[in-house]
Amino acid sequence: MDVIAAYRDLGSYRGAAAICGMTPRTVKRIIDAAEAGTVPERAERAHNYDEFSELVAQRIQATSGRISAKRLLPAARAAGYSGSPRNLRRLVAEAKVAWRAEHHRVFRPAVWAPGDVLAIDWGAEGRLHVFCAVLAWSRIRFIAFADNERQDTTLGLLAQCFEAIGGVPQVVLADRMGCLKGGVVANVVVPAPGYVAFAQHYGFKPDFCEAADPQSKGLVENLVGYAKSDVIAVGEVHADDLVAANVAAGAWCDEVNNTKHSEIYAIPAERLVIEQGLLRPLPSLRPSLAKRVTRKVDALSTVQFGSARYSVPTRHVGRQVQLEISGTNIHIIDLGEVIATHVIVAPGESSITDEHYGGPRPERRRAVRPRTEAEKTFCALGPVAEAFIKGAAARGVTTLATDLGELAMLLGAHGEAAFVPALERAVHFGRFRASDVASILAAGTGVQQITPSGDALIIELPHVSVRPLSAYATSELS
Repeated sequence: MDVIAAYRDLGSYRGAAAICGMTPRTVKRIIDAAEAGTVPERAERAHNYDEFSELVAQRIQATSGRISAKRLLPAARAAGYSGSPRNLRRLVAEAKVAWRAEHHRVFRPAVWAPGDVLAIDWGAEGRLHVFCAVLAWSRIRFIAFADNERQDTTLGLLAQCFEAIGGVPQVVLADRMGCLKGGVVANVVVPAPGYVAFAQHYGFKPDFCEAADPQSKGLVENLVGYAKSDVIAVGEVHADDLVAANVAAGAWCDEVNNTKHSEIYAIPAERLVIEQGLLRPLPSLRPSLAKRVTRKVDALSTVQFGSARYSVPTRHVGRQVQLEISGTNIHIIDLGEVIATHVIVAPGESSITDEHYGGPRPERRRAVRPRTEAEKTFCALGPVAEAFIKGAAARGVTTLATDLGELAMLLGAHGEAAFVPALERAVHFGRFRASDVASILAAGTGVQQITPSGDALIIELPHVSVRPLSAYATSELS
């Protein structure tokens, strides 16, 4: 308490001393010094944490003012601090205040132009998802409920929002939501191909806010909070009845859009009438919003969806493509072009188009690769030798390896001119033993030669006179 003020109120040293908790002599000394104009300034007391203030300042600087006194206490103890945790908390709090005074973030108020920006975002509460959009200048708000946040759902609700406000803005500002984001390169967001096609159809520019920076889209963040507190929290909507939920959302939007806004001090619905003249006109048709998923073309030149395989042209192997589900068909798209279309098949099945592989599948053929000298000598005879080996293998001739030695001897004895026709005859009649070939060679040229059947013999018979059967009767039986 102020000793001088207490003395002036009471006019007694003893009374002021009782209030201030000190002796009357001390009060008298302070009053006498004040009347003489020589009141000494109170000396600042030393604290047991003063020598650790530099350590605390360094750690706060390194962590951008986020470290807590609880985390700093072990480091301070290791440096020799013996005070209480409460005193350290005082030091950390003072250091944080000083750091924030020099590093606080300054925001500039946003000035919106009519027809310029529409901000969108998703909010979730349990199994219920709410899509929120705000037209920045007029503050027209739009919310709708869904059971997922997929790209087709987001774009469908964005199309509904355009129809509700009666036009298309210049820019659509979105959070870095995964359904609309294709990737990030050097902090630049690459929109998903489906979102780019949607933006080109409606004629707006897709834009994304900074990462982890809700202030860059604060007006739609506030709308998400209002939707949760005013519509979801009061129990007007249920996750199992989206139709009733969207009816309640429409009634809420009608109410708030016709009420004076606290920021612009105007009714959003009235300002929308002015802003609609600066919005782009809606296209005559909605774009295709079929479900799309991304897949990588594997080494078999196929993509998998629903545990089934679908072929694509082989030039797309290793590339990322999009699958668009439309009814019972699946369209495979690369860079906006449909490269394949298939009918959806059951899990475990495959839909293969021969044209994707350059033609129908060739017949399976196992080439003959001779290794031993006997095999090489025999296979040098050409296709008939290969046909003989495959035929013998198909018939289960287990002595084929030893028979090749006997066939080589027959080749040397009879010559290639006689041996090859005998081998061809053996293949034709399915005789795949060395003894069979030897018997054919022993028969020589006197064996019957098989020739293909010719055309049917058609001749014209001569015309002869005919008599009835009654002319051959001898007499009537009595």
